[in-house]
Amino acid sequence: MSGSRTKIRRALLSVWDKTGLEPLVRELHELGVELVSSGGTAAAIEAAGISVTTVEAVTEVPEMLDHRVVTLHPRIHGGLLADLGKPEHLADLERHGIAPFELVVSNLYPFRERPGIETIDIGGPALTRASAKNHEWVTIVSAIDQYEPLIAELRANGGTVGPDTRRAFAIEAFARTAAYDAAVVEWMQGDDGALPQHLVLALERTDEQLRYGENPHQQAARYRRVATTSWWDGVVQHSGVALSYLNFYDTDAAWKIVHDLDARPTCAIIKHANPCGVAVDDDLATAYRRALECDEQSAFGGIVAVNGPLDDATIVAMVAGPQADVVIAPGYAPGTVDALIARRKNTRILEAPAPGAERLDLRQISGGFLVQQPHHFETGRDDWRVVTKVAPTEEQWRDIQLAWRICGHVKSNAVVLVKDGQAVGIGAGQQKRVDSTEVAAKKAAGRAVGGACASDAFYPFPDGVEAAGAAGVAAIVQPGGGMGDAKVIEVADEMGIAMVFTGERHFLH
Repeated sequence: MSGSRTKIRRALLSVWDKTGLEPLVRELHELGVELVSSGGTAAAIEAAGISVTTVEAVTEVPEMLDHRVVTLHPRIHGGLLADLGKPEHLADLERHGIAPFELVVSNLYPFRERPGIETIDIGGPALTRASAKNHEWVTIVSAIDQYEPLIAELRANGGTVGPDTRRAFAIEAFARTAAYDAAVVEWMQGDDGALPQHLVLALERTDEQLRYGENPHQQAARYRRVATTSWWDGVVQHSGVALSYLNFYDTDAAWKIVHDLDARPTCAIIKHANPCGVAVDDDLATAYRRALECDEQSAFGGIVAVNGPLDDATIVAMVAGPQADVVIAPGYAPGTVDALIARRKNTRILEAPAPGAERLDLRQISGGFLVQQPHHFETGRDDWRVVTKVAPTEEQWRDIQLAWRICGHVKSNAVVLVKDGQAVGIGAGQQKRVDSTEVAAKKAAGRAVGGACASDAFYPFPDGVEAAGAAGVAAIVQPGGGMGDAKVIEVADEMGIAMVFTGERHFLH
């Protein structure tokens, strides 16, 4: 590729979104650039009092088929695709009376916002791809946020664009048309609940500077789908150094759980993507203190997430507790951010909108991905079945439901002990279910008496029930469905424990 700068003499403009268009065309006009356009873009340029040549005047063919065919013509695409370094291309241009374009400004129909046949853009992607292919000679501007840097470069360099800019803009253009096609493919396959035949991923790296990956010697970055945003894009970081890969991963888990549990004030403390403490209460300060009580040692260096604005009382409780790597909340009362910074300089303080729902869950394996529906709860108390002689009390039902929801956010094998709206013991990631129960019981240290135990999958043997009973639980919730269910129920009856089957497993790996 030539390293020379390209003088902009002739520009083609065809944009759906006309935001920022007038300052751009005014700058181009002042630089003496010939402007060519059609339809609404041409009308907007004329309304700004700037002369413009219509595409119809260039092609000598009127727009047709309800604007479906406008720029699809040799006198347009010949001017975009000509390699001006090849004598034979120059001869073709002269023979057919075609003038080259050095600049194309094009953004596409709003398909994501208004999906349908008529918003599947044809001419726009064709202009964009042709210009990007020929970026040695043509600058393609496919995003409104490129207008200002383009103007700055033109002003600073006598109306020319350098090769690095042309190449960078071309890459962005190809990424945008790829994402556009991906959106069309997704829409055309529909959303009937089945997994799609084709899953086209077009991702862009975001601006965050991640400190490192899972380990300091690994590079890392956050990517998102092109032309989309998530709740992460609305996060405001009030303090602390940049987030690492694991900070993102763990914070994502924390934010999901506090928005999945209860409308009451809720706090979750996450360590290595697992909750090490969760509680709901009448106020956030109490919820935080009770979440911390579950496993205060593990909470050090963890993620603290709450589902309501942080107030003074909660800040006082937090600064009395262990250092957190991240605190995330939907808002902060006046002065609370400064108070937390003063006592916790190394804590990243995040303010974030609620998380949105994902359509699909992807996990990378060698050579591809495993794809599934995102984790969710399909059944509730009305669908569950009491299988023991004794039934849970209303108080126990509340603990059962909370334990079950928490359990769905714990890595398998998962066992969660809850008493009075507070997780008192969490066992995660053990190869044997009874080991998870014993880990949870050890952490509970007697606080589970009269409470509830949740298991993310069925008990294959009665030993898990016996371990839960030894911890003092009064009720157990589990999916059921194992070959040993009869014996498990029999042991629960012998121990006077209420047992509920949900019929729904909640493994999380």
